[in-house]
Amino acid sequence: MKTSDTAAPAGAAEASDTDAPRIVEPTPHLLMATAQTLPEQVNALARARAFAEPLIASEFMETGENTLAHADAVAAILKKIGGSETMQAATYLVHASVHLNKPQEVIAKAFGENFATLAIETVKLMRVQQQARGGRTSQQVDDIATQNENVRKMLLGFSRDLRVVLLRLASRLQTLRYYAAEKKPIAPSIAREGLNVFAPLANRLGIWQIKWELEDLSFRFLEPETYREVARLLDEKRVEREAYMEQMRARLEGDLRAHSISATVQGRPKHIYSIVKKMRGKSLNFDQLFDIRAMRVVVPTIKDCYAALSWVHQQFTPLEKEFDDYIARPKPNGYQSLHTVVRDETGRTIEIQIRTQAMHDHAEHGVAAHWAYKEAGTKGYAGVSAASEYDAKIAVLRQLLAWGSDLAATNHRGLFEDRIYVLTPDAAVIELPQGATAVDFAYSVHTSLGHRCRGARVDGVMVPLNTALQNGQTVEINTAKEDRPSRDWLNADLGYLVSNRAKAKVRAWFNAQATHETVARGRESVEKLLQREGKTAIKLEDLATQLGFKSADALFEVVGKDEFSLRNIEAVLRPSEETAEPEEFTMVRKARGTDSPKGGVLVVGIDSLMTQLAKCCKPAPPDSIRGFVTRGKGVSVHRADCSNFREISSRNPERVIDVDWGIPKTTDKVGAVYPVDVAVEAADRQGLLRDISEVFAREKTNVIGVQTQSVKGTAWMTFTVEVSDSGRLNKVLGIVAGVAGVRSARRR
Repeated sequence: MKTSDTAAPAGAAEASDTDAPRIVEPTPHLLMATAQTLPEQVNALARARAFAEPLIASEFMETGENTLAHADAVAAILKKIGGSETMQAATYLVHASVHLNKPQEVIAKAFGENFATLAIETVKLMRVQQQARGGRTSQQVDDIATQNENVRKMLLGFSRDLRVVLLRLASRLQTLRYYAAEKKPIAPSIAREGLNVFAPLANRLGIWQIKWELEDLSFRFLEPETYREVARLLDEKRVEREAYMEQMRARLEGDLRAHSISATVQGRPKHIYSIVKKMRGKSLNFDQLFDIRAMRVVVPTIKDCYAALSWVHQQFTPLEKEFDDYIARPKPNGYQSLHTVVRDETGRTIEIQIRTQAMHDHAEHGVAAHWAYKEAGTKGYAGVSAASEYDAKIAVLRQLLAWGSDLAATNHRGLFEDRIYVLTPDAAVIELPQGATAVDFAYSVHTSLGHRCRGARVDGVMVPLNTALQNGQTVEINTAKEDRPSRDWLNADLGYLVSNRAKAKVRAWFNAQATHETVARGRESVEKLLQREGKTAIKLEDLATQLGFKSADALFEVVGKDEFSLRNIEAVLRPSEETAEPEEFTMVRKARGTDSPKGGVLVVGIDSLMTQLAKCCKPAPPDSIRGFVTRGKGVSVHRADCSNFREISSRNPERVIDVDWGIPKTTDKVGAVYPVDVAVEAADRQGLLRDISEVFAREKTNVIGVQTQSVKGTAWMTFTVEVSDSGRLNKVLGIVAGVAGVRSARRR
């Protein structure tokens, strides 16, 4: 089984895309060996290795390197540069986690949340980069767009847990070491990443020990002929040069001690890539380089640094243009030292660096020597006196941002052209579009924070809310208790918002407020109507469903917008005899020669008794009908299946009588017609009403009334048509249902 480190941009070991790892739970003895000991206690490293060994000892990475051997080597690199035991132990847990069903839970239980977080964040970043790699297998890493996106993902991944940086750097270094030791060819894209991405990252964090080795190994694979030529030139006079350097070292150390300066002097090894870079940058031949011969002087104090410099310049001839005081003016990554180049009595040049032991530690190990998470306590970093872990973390984050900016500047475009990275007060990195303001920042952190934003501090200074933020700034938001964004924020001329996401959130808040007010207005109208009708006991949700709405709020919204008449609600609330209005009446009388158990049958169409067709159901022949004797308005004729009829007849069954349709008189020139309501539901569109009306016209169906309403793209239409036969109406409705956009057409 294999895992991959060869193609991952950050170089840490990771699971192969093609060969899924076996998923297991750690055996009971493994958990017992670890769970009873707190992660802060001793032997955490040994316990982590024992935990991982059964899972990874027999697996191999895509490079061909044994996974356990890789983890051992990475832990050794971290130890050498001063990485904490937590980071070393996490190396094993990263590889083991891909074999666990619930890695966060299992590792936290066995080692503590600190280890679990570090391992899981590393794995997350590996997977993100693994996916990116899978999408660009045919591209080179120095493709600008690809590299910028890769750097962006790395930057955000590192920011979630800064210790991940060292794990990734150490893992990539070990991968390059393995290829070099095995003399195996390496993908050029991996070597380019080592040289162009990871070595600059190590430089920004001040980890020179890793920087030089990443550069030399990557360059060795990219330009093997040039590498061998420079190595040969260095080797030609190595014996002579080493003898001279030892003589000079002893002289410097002895003379400085004689002048009461406690100095340790060492020869400084030169790295092939730095030699080639200087030759190309200054157009020099190998013999013209000043710093092939280089010494490093380490003294106790800054005062001793300048005293040693003074003595060196007295004893040798300094080259003024080659002097740099990085103590007075540290490099952006915190590097401090005095650099000078001098000539000896024979005219040979030698470079001398003078620094304190603390400066030397930082130069060698950088961020690892001043790590925010290091158990030894808080220390300064990158020229910043860190009064707290937070200060140290901020300093490291700003170096990460500077690294991304350096790469963007090298590409002349890209990473910071359209986005910036700023920090929260908790030292989390927030990605924003270029030109974003504190209001954009607030909405990016949390919607509620944006709604409550009232002011902002940038790097501790109060600024207007429409101030454009810059890369690396720390932003703190002052808030009110109440959610209430300002409408001014949506005014593009005022420049409060740049992010489309933030603008959408502000608009959504105001839209929700408008909807809330509309619903409240509609609710008030409906509740007042229910009070007038004495129907306050009715359930609002049931009323909305009866009217065809999904919820009561949907009903309130259309009522509040005046898109739905309260008369429609009245028609549902009132029984037919109460809502009936004067209309055409037909006189009926008892049919001659007919008897019934109830004392006779009323026949519609015979002029004896006053009848009216109920408006709630609008019956028409040959519907089955029933009659209800009203008070003072004759007989109300309903369809037998009318819901209103069922309600009133259950309360007053004695007033129900049988009715039937009369036989039309043969002498009538024009047959009787009856008004019928037709309900149509359709997707709202232009020309819909016209198309449906044309169907009724073609089918010679007279339309005497239309009511329409449209809610959220759906049109509800009620047509009142005149028919002589409801059977004929069914055919017309079938044609209406075929009109484009119509979902249903039915008789009410």
